[in-house]
Amino acid sequence: MRLLCAPAELGRLDEAGALRVILYGQAGARSQASAGAAVRSDVRRERLVPERRAWDLLSIANSVMVADAAGLRTQSPDGWTREFDLEIAVSEPAFWNGVAPLIADALAFLTTDRWQIRFIPGGAAAPEPARVVRPPQDCVALLSGGLDSLVGTIDLAAAGARPLVVSKIVRGDSEKQEEFARAIAGGLRHVQLNDNAVVPKPKDTSQRARSIIFLAFGVLVATALASYQAGATVPLYVCENGFIAINPPLTGSRVGSLSTRTAHPQFLALFQDLLHEAGIRVTIRTPYADKTKGEMLKECADQPLLRVLAARSTSCGRFQKFKYSHCGRCVPCQVRRAAFAAWGQSDPTKYVFEHLGRDDAQHAGFDDVRSVGMALAAVHDGGFDEWLGSALSWPRIDDRKVLRDMLRRALTELGHLHAKYGVK
Repeated sequence: MRLLCAPAELGRLDEAGALRVILYGQAGARSQASAGAAVRSDVRRERLVPERRAWDLLSIANSVMVADAAGLRTQSPDGWTREFDLEIAVSEPAFWNGVAPLIADALAFLTTDRWQIRFIPGGAAAPEPARVVRPPQDCVALLSGGLDSLVGTIDLAAAGARPLVVSKIVRGDSEKQEEFARAIAGGLRHVQLNDNAVVPKPKDTSQRARSIIFLAFGVLVATALASYQAGATVPLYVCENGFIAINPPLTGSRVGSLSTRTAHPQFLALFQDLLHEAGIRVTIRTPYADKTKGEMLKECADQPLLRVLAARSTSCGRFQKFKYSHCGRCVPCQVRRAAFAAWGQSDPTKYVFEHLGRDDAQHAGFDDVRSVGMALAAVHDGGFDEWLGSALSWPRIDDRKVLRDMLRRALTELGHLHAKYGVK
């Protein structure tokens, strides 16, 4: 699939064989796509002035979000792997063409698709606010509305850090993102941004590239901080439990992008390499890479606040599908429920499918419940290492023994959940 991603001013609106993507504007026809229509005004309203390459990185991430939505996996030869050929307008095409292979490698790992990327002149510049604000915070934390980022932000504030929290607006979560930011440390500065990716129908829903836009938002804001402008390196906190970050295939049928890689250490290492090559002084930190979700809850620095807010968080992979309710049976829901049990607190979350032990298509017979059960059975019958296989074999993964032990503990948490409900 070929895409031409540039502001409308570039022209070339009807190039044969290419999906025209209007960056930082609205699509002018149903055959076109767009992304970033609101982000320029949002950044201007926040009075932020990011680094030029951080803005180019946002243009790249917006383009990737459109490609991920417009490329239908069902139309690929194997029903999954897609091929993308992107032409993206940026302010420094010579530099970005030099690192295009690194970007393609990172995206290939993230989505298991094949990417070719070329950069051309004509990219939009960052907005110029009438009055510039250099935020005094000393770090940036991604706040999704999920339980892990909630715990991470609470812990950062309790440790004396002054995080500026950045959210990607997601339908059903924007209000709770605001609620969490207000509740922590007397109120944190909070920036909410959205890629607003719009593509011609039909739309692919696998969303394997979604973390790149969240990271790009975080990097953008980090480069606008006063400390960054003074020459400091700014930490960008990605708070995700280690089990979901590694997301080891539960069964042999869940390999590749059938298990998401949004916070996988291999991808984050490649993304960090890209920041280094770009001279962007932002360091990605993953403080819970060796923690299970249950351990994150038990060790959270402000237990009273967490008990108030935890049930308001979102974990479900099908939250919108079930009318903004947790399904209770997808893998993220099972990890969440197991974590509450490990924490030793009651879980007031309302789950559409509460009793996992019912052996039917909606409960124990559901694919994700069955996959967790098969993983537990495989560990019981063949041992943990045989089940784990090559999940930790990626070259950029450090501390394999530590991660292996964490994955074992996380699987134990899931085992207790299945035992509680009598899943067989």
